Amino acid sequence: MSAKLEVPAVVMPKRERIVAPPCAVVVFGASGDLTRRKLMPALYNLSVGTHLDDRFSMVGVARRPWGHDAFVEQMQGGVQEFSRTPFDAKLWEWWGPRLDYVSGDFNSPDTYKRLALCLADLDAKHGTSGNRLFYLAVPPDEFAAILQGLRDAGLIVAPGAATFSRVIVEKPFGSSLETAKQLNGLVAEVLDESQTFRIDHYLGKETVQNIMVFRFANSMFEPLWNRKYVDHVQITAAETVGVGTRGKFYESTGVLRDIVQNHLLEVLSLCAMEPPNTGHADDVRGEKLKVLKALRQPWSDTVPNDVVLGQYNGYRTEPDIAPQSNTPTFAAMRVFIDNWRWQGVPFYLRAGKRMAKRVTEVSFHMQPIPLQLFGSADLCEHVEPNVLTLRIQPEEGIQLEFSSKVPGHDFTVGPVVMDMKYTEAFGGEPPEAYERLLLDAMRGDATLFSRRDAVETSWAWIQPILDYVEQHPQKDFPNYEQGSWGPAAADSLIHSDRRQWRNR
Repeated sequence: MSAKLEVPAVVMPKRERIVAPPCAVVVFGASGDLTRRKLMPALYNLSVGTHLDDRFSMVGVARRPWGHDAFVEQMQGGVQEFSRTPFDAKLWEWWGPRLDYVSGDFNSPDTYKRLALCLADLDAKHGTSGNRLFYLAVPPDEFAAILQGLRDAGLIVAPGAATFSRVIVEKPFGSSLETAKQLNGLVAEVLDESQTFRIDHYLGKETVQNIMVFRFANSMFEPLWNRKYVDHVQITAAETVGVGTRGKFYESTGVLRDIVQNHLLEVLSLCAMEPPNTGHADDVRGEKLKVLKALRQPWSDTVPNDVVLGQYNGYRTEPDIAPQSNTPTFAAMRVFIDNWRWQGVPFYLRAGKRMAKRVTEVSFHMQPIPLQLFGSADLCEHVEPNVLTLRIQPEEGIQLEFSSKVPGHDFTVGPVVMDMKYTEAFGGEPPEAYERLLLDAMRGDATLFSRRDAVETSWAWIQPILDYVEQHPQKDFPNYEQGSWGPAAADSLIHSDRRQWRNR
């Protein structure tokens, strides 16, 4: 049994409240699930925290033939069901006049003419000053029509103008290196890079943002963050759910494109980057890019040894899934970063659906002690290497495992766990990721958004793996049971290095 140490609550420092500038948020695909479940509740919670200026409005654009009242009703239902804070009827009175809806086809110029008139009316009513944040909550094949429609209607202004135009692009940003470059080229025809916000909701999570602060603001940890003290690193993103109603999307994507190429590589780059010179967006993103460029290139003869794929039993019977599908729902891989800080330290990445537990975390397994403790082999058997775990979700927090003498007359060593939970230390749940990301986009802060060169570099790294998988389809799918930790080959991958997964 391990002991558990309590962590006292943190006294919060006084800080200035961040308020978005006057702005109209326009969501394309507003009748979809993302708007109702995530975007509208996030904007509502920003208003609860008084982060929205009175000079604010939101417009939904979609093909569904709704009017203003129907859209307001749908958004209210989304807030009541999915908001992290209770619904406030009085606050909703503030929202009602600030919501509007434009129904139309994304390929029709008339849709953008009516949108322009709607925005001009909201500018006059609420003083949004001509500032626009467009959110493309649509599949990538819709991007071209929407961006060209916005440009032709005069709704995109050049950088440096008196007003701003910014566009948030939802993932997946491409399905290969070639398609990512094509999308980037398409976006660049209409927008400057400073106007382009490629969103990855993982980067909006408080615990992901805290990785940099934890590393660089604590002198007791920063000197240990290298190959001399770290034996290996594990990054896990496990889900207990299956593909649900996303079968058609998942069949064309799979776990490598859906999770590894973006989420896990983003987290890896934050964990492994060098300290940036400043906190400005380009400095932070530049250091992350260096990590991606230092990833050891996968080759056709290394992929079989470093990558394990899986598919859960029952996936092929899910809606919209091919009966003989070879789409992976699980991936485990061994990755190396060839630079001075991390040379020789393996990073084990793991992601999957229908796993034993829902957890996203990073664990740093430190080097073991070099000799027997006090020359006693018996004592040494009970001295486990220290493990530092950053829990991204759920139960967001930080956990440190170390050894201590067990009270008593004999000399017994036992493990101790020091656990900090955000809810206990800071009081209440941290804000949802989309709250921070929407607020930053309105303010023009691109720190937590992906830059064009980083997107293409991450695709360039994973493309050889995708090519190998396509050329060598799995023959043993399905190969793991629902509620397990994945296929047996994933255990063999890490066991071959005399290590084991942290399954807790």
